[in-house]
Amino acid sequence: MHILDYSTTLAALLLTTANLASAEPIPVPAVQLSQPNHDLILSPRARPNAPSGGYAPQEVNCPRNKPTVRLADGISKQEEDWLGKRRKETVKPMIDFLKRANLEGFDAEAYINRVAPDVKDLPNVGIAVSGGGYRALMNGAGFVAAADSRTTGATGEGQIGGLLQSSTYLAGLSGGGWLVSSIYTNNFSTVETLRNGREGSSIWKFDRSIFIGPNLPGIFDTTRYWSRVARQVAAKADAGFETSITDYWGRALGYQLIDAEDGGPAYTFSSIALDDEFSAARTPFPILVANGRYPGERIISLNATVYEFNPYEMGSYDPTTYGFVPMEYLGSNFSQGVIPSSGKCVKGFDSVSYIYGTSSSLFNAFMLQNISSVEGVPTFLLNAANATLNILDSNENDIAQYEPNPFLGWNNATNPSAQKIELDLVDGGLDLQNIPLHPLIQPFRHVDVIFAVDSSADTTHNWPNGTALRASWDRSQGAIANGTLFPPVPDQNTFINLGLNNRPTFFGCDVNNFTLEAGQKVPPLLVYIPNAPYSANSNVSTFTSSYPESQRNEIITNGYNAATQGNGTLDGEWNKCVACAVLSRSLARTGTGVPGECGRCFERYCWDGRLDTKAVEGEYEPGFRVGDASTKDSAAAGRAAVMGTGMGLVVGLLGVVVMML
Repeated sequence: MHILDYSTTLAALLLTTANLASAEPIPVPAVQLSQPNHDLILSPRARPNAPSGGYAPQEVNCPRNKPTVRLADGISKQEEDWLGKRRKETVKPMIDFLKRANLEGFDAEAYINRVAPDVKDLPNVGIAVSGGGYRALMNGAGFVAAADSRTTGATGEGQIGGLLQSSTYLAGLSGGGWLVSSIYTNNFSTVETLRNGREGSSIWKFDRSIFIGPNLPGIFDTTRYWSRVARQVAAKADAGFETSITDYWGRALGYQLIDAEDGGPAYTFSSIALDDEFSAARTPFPILVANGRYPGERIISLNATVYEFNPYEMGSYDPTTYGFVPMEYLGSNFSQGVIPSSGKCVKGFDSVSYIYGTSSSLFNAFMLQNISSVEGVPTFLLNAANATLNILDSNENDIAQYEPNPFLGWNNATNPSAQKIELDLVDGGLDLQNIPLHPLIQPFRHVDVIFAVDSSADTTHNWPNGTALRASWDRSQGAIANGTLFPPVPDQNTFINLGLNNRPTFFGCDVNNFTLEAGQKVPPLLVYIPNAPYSANSNVSTFTSSYPESQRNEIITNGYNAATQGNGTLDGEWNKCVACAVLSRSLARTGTGVPGECGRCFERYCWDGRLDTKAVEGEYEPGFRVGDASTKDSAAAGRAAVMGTGMGLVVGLLGVVVMML
């Protein structure tokens, strides 16, 4: 059993990032994303449709058919109807993507057109972006940019552009959830557009820590910035709803992630479903992930309930809760799955910032850590800040509180929170499943292949070592998995000793290796894309809170290089191998022969079951794979950028104190 508590997490994640010794790099230029000169178009996917006009939820009249909690015995009717449109929308992009891969002796267009009418045989693609703070956002952004046919040059030779347009699902967790949320709240913008930003906007301006605040007209200083955040959160409290550090955290992040006035306090996650492009299924389906935490506990185990948030619903497929509530009506007083006849509905509780704040609530521990060691801070400011945080923590408001509990009195026999008035949710990676695979392996969704982008900080120097995959495998062996299968993966030592954490690896390649019981389905093929130093040291600390624009761009480019294997310089057939992974389960279902080039890809990238469990010697320090090793000092730049964060945090929290008095 894997367990992880806040103190262990902080001890692991606050280790100083080291400058890594680089091996002799392959002499090829690093990929550079273009610099188009255009502004964001403010017609966002999510909308400021909270009925209060701000961050506070508000009671509204219920519709004639009051919302209810449903059993998690399948996907929702809304998602099912949406999928009927989305799968058709992926046909042309998938044909274009596969044709560019140009698999020898394989007519991609003829094959996809043949299987498209019976949608169950059409390849079903998911992308999962791990947690890891800004590191995960930036590294994941590089992958998404590479997969997006709209990115300049992404459909050229050796590229994988079009994979995003061919995908059905896009899942994020913690920092990966910031990325997904930011994309969907900003007109499904490209990574290039978000990175370039626009004049007068703080979108993706990571050079100013959220503890200090953005440099925007009308804000001027840190205290005024935090006062605005505090007023937004106070409005929620005044409306009669519990607030927590997650509210402050999410609202502060909004200035960097949502390109709207005051960081879009009225923007709701359910409003994504109202957008014309999404309702027409011309974008993938976004999902965020969080874990349940029992009241009074600080330990999150692999038996914790995994909750998901999507534009239609929030809930869990786990046998504990085994239910979903309409996302739009989160905050309503459900009891035993229904709203009482005399009860009213609530809207606006599902603020986008509160949802991605919930998924990344590990950072609440960051805000709760002892800041008394910060040099040069006046004692009275320290006392004020600590007093505020202690009040919140003593009330167990260190996590996201969903009160009233939408699953009150629901599934009483197995739901540990069924008799609690609040549902406590925490960072989706605290059970070690730091890649949001759980929603995508559910048999109801029939996903064939998941591109798992792992930016976890598992090693001393913040590189992944397969812990997230192994945790999901371990969980699949218990009753909590409810019969859902997961491809076998090795231990962490094997990941490092065999180099599986330094290059792409496929898991679960052979469908014949799975023994299925009644009702079980073969799990998706996993294409594991670990964060590694291709052209930059992208192993910055999870708790580094600011980045110069140059470093931000280097890490995004590094993620692009990981996604394309250095523009194909590390493997000239990599884009073919990505295409083979997309096709693999579909070819097996239809009994179609595997193209010869795919066979060679699977020999290179599929884990063959070998183990090397001996202890790793010394500290894991990978060398550069491509690019100019002069970028090796980029991690040091990140450490320099975090200087001043402590003072910004204290001054900002003083503003919160003032607003609470």
